[in-house]
Amino acid sequence: MLTLTQTAAEAVKEIVSRVPDVNEGGVRIRDTGGTGGFELSVAPDPQPADTIVVTDGARVFLDATAAIALEDRVLDAELSDDGAVRFALAAQG
Repeated sequence: MLTLTQTAAEAVKEIVSRVPDVNEGGVRIRDTGGTGGFELSVAPDPQPADTIVVTDGARVFLDATAAIALEDRVLDAELSDDGAVRFALAAQG
C-alpha cells in the first residue's frame, strides 16, 4: 500500500486546510491512464471504491487503479517558501 513520508503528510494537511469546507477531507489521487500519470485534487470525502491511506492525520484517497499502481510506492513532498508543493513518488524499500 502507498505510504507517505512525514513531509508528504504535512503537505497534504496544508493543502486540504487551504480549501474551505473540506477540513475533514483529503487529497484524492486518480490514475488518468496512459502517459498522463496521476491527477491530484482535494476532496471532501473518498469515493465508495477508494482506498484510504492515513498518515499522521493526513488522508489520501486512491481510486482503484491508482491503488494498484501505487501499492509499492512512497509519496514524498517538497515544500517551498512561497507555499508551493511538489510531490514525488519513489519505490518502497
